[in-house]
Amino acid sequence: MKLHFYYTIAIFLVISCSSMEDKKMLSSGIDFDRVDSTIRPQDDFYRHVNGKWLKEFDLPEDKSRYGTFTVLREKAREDVKKIIEDAAKKNAPKGSDNQKIGDLYHSYMDTARLEQLGITNLQKEMSKISKIKDMSDLSEYMAYADIITTAPFGIYVYIDSKNPTEHVTYLSQSGLGLPNRGYYMDDDEKSKNIREEYLMHIGKMFQLYGIKNSKNLAKTVMNIETSLAKFHWKKEKNRDPVATYNLSSISELNSMIPGFDWSRWVGATGIQEIDKIIIRQSDYLQNINDIIMETSISDWKTYYKWALINRFASLISSDFDKQNFYFYRTVLSGVKKMEPRWKRGVGVVSGSMGEIIGKVYVEKHFDQKAKDRMLELVENLRKAYKNGIDELEWMSDSTKVQAQYKLKKFRPKIGFPNKWKDYSQLSIDPNNLINNIKNSILDRTRKNREKLGKPIDREEWGMTPQTVNAYYSPLLNEIVFPAGILQPPFFNMDADDAVNYGSIGAVIGHEMGHGFDDKGSMYDGDGELRNWWTESDREEFEKRTKKLIEQYDNYSVVDGTPVNGEFTQGENIGDLAGVVIAYKAYQLSKKGKEAPVIDGLSGDERFFYGWGTIWGVKSTDKQLIRQIKTDPHAPGEFRANGPLVSMPEFVKLFNVTKNDGMYVDPSDRVKIW
Repeated sequence: MKLHFYYTIAIFLVISCSSMEDKKMLSSGIDFDRVDSTIRPQDDFYRHVNGKWLKEFDLPEDKSRYGTFTVLREKAREDVKKIIEDAAKKNAPKGSDNQKIGDLYHSYMDTARLEQLGITNLQKEMSKISKIKDMSDLSEYMAYADIITTAPFGIYVYIDSKNPTEHVTYLSQSGLGLPNRGYYMDDDEKSKNIREEYLMHIGKMFQLYGIKNSKNLAKTVMNIETSLAKFHWKKEKNRDPVATYNLSSISELNSMIPGFDWSRWVGATGIQEIDKIIIRQSDYLQNINDIIMETSISDWKTYYKWALINRFASLISSDFDKQNFYFYRTVLSGVKKMEPRWKRGVGVVSGSMGEIIGKVYVEKHFDQKAKDRMLELVENLRKAYKNGIDELEWMSDSTKVQAQYKLKKFRPKIGFPNKWKDYSQLSIDPNNLINNIKNSILDRTRKNREKLGKPIDREEWGMTPQTVNAYYSPLLNEIVFPAGILQPPFFNMDADDAVNYGSIGAVIGHEMGHGFDDKGSMYDGDGELRNWWTESDREEFEKRTKKLIEQYDNYSVVDGTPVNGEFTQGENIGDLAGVVIAYKAYQLSKKGKEAPVIDGLSGDERFFYGWGTIWGVKSTDKQLIRQIKTDPHAPGEFRANGPLVSMPEFVKLFNVTKNDGMYVDPSDRVKIW
């Protein structure tokens, strides 16, 4: 089961604010060891702020990219490791939280046992595939496979976009082993080479499992996945909340693939009864009817054997683990070396029982002062946003009323949930890693399916407290900052307000900005998908976002690969809004006073240095290509420079002229919020 929470994620750093009175005691908070003074800020602000670090830093062999947030993420993993190891030492009673944490970690770290077991613990799942005899059996297995591995289409329960007080079942395209449609359809040499590598990878995995005729079977899998990919919607179209809301019913599904046994499929989904269902890709089921019905049962069994091996490859013996790493990390992202096993083990445990660990993590590593300061900063940004909306010259008063209503209803969640998830029904065995992961998947699926017919739980979080990240949910109209991103070294009590507003202030502004990006702006303050704009205002908004799309379309990475302005527009709107509103909030925070000069920089200069620093990142070429193909965030240099070229305050402060690299003609600058 793929749980598609509809939220937009942004990876950021968090730094605290300090009072104006304390400024004389504070440092600038700027790491001047990163700065390349040979590059003028007017020409390339990103490389001016980060250039020395970019030149001198060697990307670790076990990383595809390394940015300013990575240090914090590594620290969080160290902290979580200690929590797990402490739990494992306590000889806890069976069924307790400590027993589950310790035994799951042990089952992952006991490599000697995994080598001895080999594929043994996969055999039971393989036998389920072998027993498929006809289309009716296959229909039932597809629902099960959607939960455990993958299937051509899958379901999940989430909030109804047009009735956000209720849950509903969603159905979405799925079933691919490569990251998305483009990897199968794109005609460039890099994509062709990846497809060749993928075909060889499937064959090698079949061979490792001991399945004969592995090369031909690999072609069978590739043919099925390519056929499905042909009808997958493009990633740009999948971003449209209106296009992906298609209310349907089981009877209508029957008409789309009439030979499919929908009764057995529903029975295996874990949902008692499906009365209505939202199909995210309206024509997908109809388009794959022939693929479902005309592919032989034998070929479908081959496809599902591959899906099973692929899902659990990193959890069995080292030969599978290494081959899986080679394709998915080396071929796709350019990583040369596996991370230490303990780091991957921490990821497995956090992914399976995140909030059990989160409770302890918060006790040990979260300071209530951080939450208080974050809430204060959120309100400062909200005030600046309010002023910004009032000052918009292109928006009518009636639309402004709706925008202000939505802004007022933004709900911040800081640190950790008010109530914790229940893992009491999850069973963990120290000697069976495959079964542990399967049990964890089933436990998450059960919790998701049980939401249908129940009230919306507005206290639930989509991230664990130890996560180094943040998100905005348009259906709940909330911005969420887990404790993991509120930790040293980026929670800097010694940095002055300017850098803080340029970093965490812009982070908060970014998340608020998602409420008013191309997608978020289609939801009102109560989370309902509806048009709250006047026709002329929406046209003007889209005219401005089109300019932003064109701006990012002109950026490129490895070998001239262009950034996809349409795909990244939501994040680009968030970045532009975030830094603009954070700058306004910083000016308000000064209360008419002039900021002191610190380390030779004015307050406004420090603000922009804070902004530029958080986007410093070093990536492999393959990772940059993968990011362009799969990630709605633009690469770091464009996130840093892209919004600044449209900010009159930046242009004036750094005296950017027509001959400078950061200059954009005023008629081409973008102002949205």
